[in-house]
Amino acid sequence: METEKEINEKILKITMVIHENYPELSKYLNEMPITIPIDSRPEINAKNLQKYYDTLVELFRNYVAEHQLNYINQRNGLGHL
Repeated sequence: METEKEINEKILKITMVIHENYPELSKYLNEMPITIPIDSRPEINAKNLQKYYDTLVELFRNYVAEHQLNYINQRNGLGHL
């Protein structure tokens, strides 16, 4: 299993990619349920950080895939999904 430091580095990298290349997606980062703690003192550990990272990757991949499909459809005159 990766360390907290390694996972934090991965989180930082994907967050920077999102902010730099897909700023319209940035607004969803603060709205993700995993970023809103239920506990008054949430535990930050490798497991929770990995969950957060996995959620970021899923959000990013889904958005990019949809973005690319919309672009292809517009080029081919098919409109949006």
